Amino acid sequence: MVYTLAEGFRKNFLGNSPDWYKTTIIGFLILNPILFIFNPFIAGWVLVIEFIFTLAMALKCYPLQPGGLLAVEAVILGMASPEMVYLEAEHNFPVIMLLMFMVAGIYFLREMLLFTFTKILLGVRSKILLSLMFSFSAAFLSAFLDALTVTAVIITVAVGFYGVYHKVASGKKFYHDHDHDPTTDDHVIELHREDLVNFRAFLRSLMMHGAVCTALGGVTTLVGEPQNLLIAEVMDWDFGTFFLKMAHISMPVLVVGLITCVLLEVTRKFGYGAPLTPAVREVLEAFDADMSAKRTKQETSTIIVQAIVGVILIIALATHMAEPGIVGLLVIVLSTAFNGVTEEHRLGHAFEEALPFTALLVVFFAIVAVIHEQHLFSPVIDWVMTFEGKTQEALFYGANGLLSMISDNVFVATVYIGEVAQMFEHGAITREQFEALAVAINTGTNIPSVATPNGQAAFLFLLTSALAPQIRLSYGRMVVMAFPYMVTMSLTGLAALWYLG
Repeated sequence: MVYTLAEGFRKNFLGNSPDWYKTTIIGFLILNPILFIFNPFIAGWVLVIEFIFTLAMALKCYPLQPGGLLAVEAVILGMASPEMVYLEAEHNFPVIMLLMFMVAGIYFLREMLLFTFTKILLGVRSKILLSLMFSFSAAFLSAFLDALTVTAVIITVAVGFYGVYHKVASGKKFYHDHDHDPTTDDHVIELHREDLVNFRAFLRSLMMHGAVCTALGGVTTLVGEPQNLLIAEVMDWDFGTFFLKMAHISMPVLVVGLITCVLLEVTRKFGYGAPLTPAVREVLEAFDADMSAKRTKQETSTIIVQAIVGVILIIALATHMAEPGIVGLLVIVLSTAFNGVTEEHRLGHAFEEALPFTALLVVFFAIVAVIHEQHLFSPVIDWVMTFEGKTQEALFYGANGLLSMISDNVFVATVYIGEVAQMFEHGAITREQFEALAVAINTGTNIPSVATPNGQAAFLFLLTSALAPQIRLSYGRMVVMAFPYMVTMSLTGLAALWYLG
């Protein structure tokens, strides 16, 4: 109950975030002007640390609001000019278009993607082979589609199947329409409890395999991750060039990642290896058969059209027919026009997922503008540049990797590629050095970042989804399950950079 106006303001500030978090953000906003008066350089670094803190605490509050307040304050204080913020956003407009249109475009391919993953899940009886196929499919799709969207698809599949079996385990029929709460086990029959626990472990392992492998595929192509496109724009690389520049690192990492998947299933370590029990499989197959029988010709035609549009999408991206954002718009037009989506409100749902992150990305650019205008990274970059050759590349790879574990990899990549680009423009490094460092930055932000949910937007999306509490997937459990992948993939990436570059 709110009794005073002051209390109302306090409650409204950052909404349901914890009081300690609200107090911390207010403390940041008070501290920054004081520091700026005495030492703008230190104030700039403190601002960057504060912003990384908001990214790391994304589960407490979406970073757009607290990060945006910090960015607004920085502009007011003169740490960056509004003009520089606009120039940063304008320079990265292709990335903004990618997020706006490509993610929305993939939204209209979800029926086809759901159909594909469902058939994989039920069509393969070997858990090892299933995990491998699931991982490879996630990696392949993430090379051409947004990783967040691919993760959303596999979550949707898992939520559906979990809900079906949880309903049956509670003594109901899967085709019953009455309300059922899958978040509580109060009504689960004792006979089914062990199968339900095993099913949760089965889904956890599949979800983590899939989420990790979105990063495996995402590092390989220009459109796999937002920062890839950002780096490609700076380097003037097209789709094919980007793939070839990254291949000596991304391909070995992909192979080792898939081998890691198999070894984890064989050894059953780190929470992997749980099979799909016969009792659960029987229920899910019956459900799939029922859905297939009810599928209308119109629904079948929708899946066919989406598959054709998916092929057009891959061809358009591979041949660099247009900017990826424009290709995403093409996908929206084709998939909606031929599947009867003509109402404005149905179109609007497609943009709900992408636009908050797009807004956050512009806040990133404001912080990047501060870094550039205050020359915050110059001492670090200058120190790294005292080294030569492979050591220099390895340091960039490691620095980007460590930062990406605790912060957003788009932010980290934006900062580092911007600083290196400035050095190239001033003649401090050669084009060859510039390209080698760009490869190190891209792979560094993509590969080690699987260590924590903070490093990968797909991980964070999985952790905050409705599925996570149902299958008992916590922050700590995600870190533990991602650990073997992080070690094998990061070391492989470093070795490939050192010996194959």
